[in-house]
Amino acid sequence: MNEAELVRRALIEGAIGGAVLSLLAFLLSRFTKDIIGRTLLATVFFAAAGAYFGFAFEEGVPRIWQLIELLQVIAFGAMGLYGWRGSAKWLALGYALHPLWDFGLHYLGPGRSFAPLFYTVFCLTFDWVVAAYILIYYRGASHPTLNHGR
Repeated sequence: MNEAELVRRALIEGAIGGAVLSLLAFLLSRFTKDIIGRTLLATVFFAAAGAYFGFAFEEGVPRIWQLIELLQVIAFGAMGLYGWRGSAKWLALGYALHPLWDFGLHYLGPGRSFAPLFYTVFCLTFDWVVAAYILIYYRGASHPTLNHGR
């Protein structure tokens, strides 16, 4: 499989994966408690950011990458935590920004030397589909609504 085919496959599979995660989060939020759906979204987000930290420990990768990837884990982790227990818009922001890190640093930039190509491209559509779901599902959630039934 050449690179163009791999990229096309990763984009498609990323979008499907993002849709599946979004569906699972929706079902958990709707039919159990909202915090359970958010926990799933935050956990997957932490794992996605943490994967790059793990990639930085591969043999032959300069040690500075461990620090760089640790900083991104802290930054994205903070967004994930705020989105988990606070406004879901933080989770949406994290999912929307994470592909910029993936693509800019690990596809176009120097991180390409150690980050798997498929994972880097997969995250583009996966993360943006999930970010779109969060924005749609939680639209207006940070604004209190009046209960007209009282």
